[in-house]
Amino acid sequence: MPLEEIPTHVTYRESELYPSETAQSLAQLGVSSTVPKLDINAPILTSNCEPEFPEEYTLETETGLVPVSSILSLRTTRTKSRFGPTMSLNRGNEVQFVTFKINDPENPQNWSRAYRWYMTSVVSMLVVCVAYGSAFVTGGLGLISDKYNVSQEVSILTCSLMVLGFMVGPLLWSPMSEIIGRRPVYIISLSLYVIFNIPCALSPNIGGLLVCRFLCGVFASSGLSLAGGTLADIWKQEDRGLAIAFFAAAPYGGPVVGPIVCGWINIGTGRLDLFFWVNMAFSGVIAILVGQLPETFAPVILKQRAKKLRKELQNDKIMTEAESHKLSFSAIAKTCLIRPLYMIATEPVLDLMNLYVVLIYSLLYAFFFAYPVIFGEPEAHHFNDGFIGLMFIPILMGAMLALFITPMIEKQYAKVCATRAPTPEDRLIGAMIGAPFVPIALFILGSTAHPGIVWVGPAMSGLSFGVGMVLVYYSVNNYIIDSYSSYAASALAAKVFMRSGGGAAFPLFTTQMYHKLGNLWASFLLAFISLAMVLIPFVFYKYGAQLRARYSKVE
Repeated sequence: MPLEEIPTHVTYRESELYPSETAQSLAQLGVSSTVPKLDINAPILTSNCEPEFPEEYTLETETGLVPVSSILSLRTTRTKSRFGPTMSLNRGNEVQFVTFKINDPENPQNWSRAYRWYMTSVVSMLVVCVAYGSAFVTGGLGLISDKYNVSQEVSILTCSLMVLGFMVGPLLWSPMSEIIGRRPVYIISLSLYVIFNIPCALSPNIGGLLVCRFLCGVFASSGLSLAGGTLADIWKQEDRGLAIAFFAAAPYGGPVVGPIVCGWINIGTGRLDLFFWVNMAFSGVIAILVGQLPETFAPVILKQRAKKLRKELQNDKIMTEAESHKLSFSAIAKTCLIRPLYMIATEPVLDLMNLYVVLIYSLLYAFFFAYPVIFGEPEAHHFNDGFIGLMFIPILMGAMLALFITPMIEKQYAKVCATRAPTPEDRLIGAMIGAPFVPIALFILGSTAHPGIVWVGPAMSGLSFGVGMVLVYYSVNNYIIDSYSSYAASALAAKVFMRSGGGAAFPLFTTQMYHKLGNLWASFLLAFISLAMVLIPFVFYKYGAQLRARYSKVE
């Protein structure tokens, strides 16, 4: 490097230790002259700002420092920059963006495969824990009614309000994670979730219990809103499918465990407070495990590195691109809130896929209130809460079976990638396989739910539902990510928002629906709705590209 380009406050030795990338070296690393689409975990800048260097968080360079002039020299089509005329800049006053270095040990995607699978299992267990927390009260709704002298509808709110908290919480945790990273958000939110189980257990009235359950949902929702991003942090796109499959099973398997455990706590002790103490212990262990995981969000890791380099080199022009925008929490929160709602309002392709996820998620919560009618009432099988909980085991078995199927689907997807550029529609194979299993499960449930038929029939319908729900969710989740790669985080936030709304609403009318229509027609009604939705993955597999080109306003 010529001596005249070295700032006076940086020694020649320091310039050798911290050289910068050139346009030529960036081109040799594969940086294109055109700006690529944003990575799923690219940080929020503003709602209408395009980044100068979107590869910053995914690219590994030899030096770890990339001057803005090098980027703009490579991308000659972009003649204007927020940083002024590049030709008049030198290393002393030019902004330099920080990247990971080649084979950087701080890059989460360079960590050992075994450790990344450990992190995947911990994060998946976090989602199981959060989902378990939403549904375990269904194992003893009668205890809530008896203790607080309220109707069953009010008791059901202890489930619905926590799921409603899942809608609200991400509006806080997502922007916080953009600023301070995933690890601090996990620690703060999960600690509060653990603590708020105490007033749930000791609440003297139903109002206090309902408020605390809602707050538990808000605090626990970080596990649902950030866990998928954590997996995207540590896995490259081509390796992400199988990890996403385990993650996809977690929010559906977790609620099923709740009534199984607490149903037997109810039978054995009759203590409502023990429900919450067990949940507190479970969530406390998971919170400790998650809190010990390192930070995985690349923008925050690079922000910490940039801060260290600024101090070492006494050069305040070394930064990440997100730092150069200096966005406030309110600005980031506004983007996190507005963009998902805007996409819900303007993206029919996303809405249809989200509605399918809403249906699957809502049906799962509907099972929690349909099973007590089918198996528990005196005119039916007259099971106690413990045995009603056991009826959910086939759903878990179906979910596990789906996890054995997904590797085969991923192998097929890998073959497609090897022969041609994959499309988002290639991700829909799993949904096409799993979609018919959902209405089949409900038709079986309705046909065999008569008290005169042995209980094995309706119970085993859960096996078909478990297979279908995991395959559909895993496939649709990947489809949304690939279809809206530049705004994947916002698209997934829209999905969580809509999904949680459905999960909160269905419990409020499921019991009444089964009482009014009967087990047969209530199940058949849901089956016919599910049957109509089966067409969605098949239609999008064939016409998805045309529909996205015609109706999507973002890519």
